[in-house]
Amino acid sequence: MTGNLLAALVTALSLLIVDLVVPGVNIANFPAALIAAVAIGLVNGSVKPVLSFLSLPLNFLSLGAFSLIVNGICFSIAAFLVPGFSVHGPIAFILGPVVLSLGSTFINRYFAERNLALTSSQEAKPKAELPSS
Repeated sequence: MTGNLLAALVTALSLLIVDLVVPGVNIANFPAALIAAVAIGLVNGSVKPVLSFLSLPLNFLSLGAFSLIVNGICFSIAAFLVPGFSVHGPIAFILGPVVLSLGSTFINRYFAERNLALTSSQEAKPKAELPSS
């Protein structure tokens, strides 16, 4: 549960970065970014696998470059579903998901380096160390 909440928060923060960096991506406020983060997660979990499978021949012929189009489609679907989140233009269509991925990666790495990432309660417990010989 906390893992999903943190993933949504990281994605929402990354969406705010996308709003600042990529022209054509507009997010009204932080609650819209949170709702958009959840929508992106749902679209990526349900629609993206189907689109990826259907576009496999094109992806193969383009040496994987068609994945950018699939990501843009999913990004635009999420924008269509969420009021206060819009994507306009080909630059936003292509660069929006790329910057979102980079922003999420950097934020996750920041938390991981500082041991701030929340994990399940069993993994958070200190593990017994083996005596060294």
